[in-house]
Amino acid sequence: MTNDMPELPTPRPAVTRRIPLAIGAVVVGALIGFAAVYGFGAFKRGPAGDSACNGAVDLARKIAPLAQGEVAALTMATTPLRLPDLAFEDADGKPRKLSDWRGKTVLVNLWATWCVPCRKEMPALDSLQTKLGGKDFEVVAINIDTRDAEKPKNFLKDGNLTKLSYFSDQKAKVFQDLKNIGKALGMPTSVLVDGQGCEIANIAGPAEWASDDAVKLIKAAVQPTKAGF
Repeated sequence: MTNDMPELPTPRPAVTRRIPLAIGAVVVGALIGFAAVYGFGAFKRGPAGDSACNGAVDLARKIAPLAQGEVAALTMATTPLRLPDLAFEDADGKPRKLSDWRGKTVLVNLWATWCVPCRKEMPALDSLQTKLGGKDFEVVAINIDTRDAEKPKNFLKDGNLTKLSYFSDQKAKVFQDLKNIGKALGMPTSVLVDGQGCEIANIAGPAEWASDDAVKLIKAAVQPTKAGF
């Protein structure tokens, strides 16, 4: 008597099916571990890799020879970096953000009345605003006094520093935000920012912003913005 039943295929060893699954589990586990250590943001391009800021690095390279004399301490940007959208208030207590100045070159400055170098620097910043302030450039000086809100206002008034608009952050979060990206090591702190919110240069400490050296550098930084940079 013949056996007409079709011959069943020989089962493949179960271990061969487990190998791809095991490899997949290892890969997934590694990715989860990577995310746990570095955060899921590590899979994305960080601020330092923002291609929109490549132009700011190119500009920094071009104007680097002007960082001399009174502004020799400026550190020119070498990596494309978009600043956080710093949040603070104006003189009327209305919320403002750095992005409100999009399209304009800005010198962001953090200052406080308890900071002696800051107080000495303010007249120069006021003079720079007088010389170059307008539709293409502005000094955005943000006070971070955390106690008496009237003290910095009175300081500006008593010093007849009338060209600078008053901005404040009584929680000093703007300092922490810049510190988190390595751009605030002390006071005063200043960051030159292009119209896309990208760093051109920064300086930890005061500078003579009213000097010819500073004016030449700022003008060179503003020109590309005026040309639609």
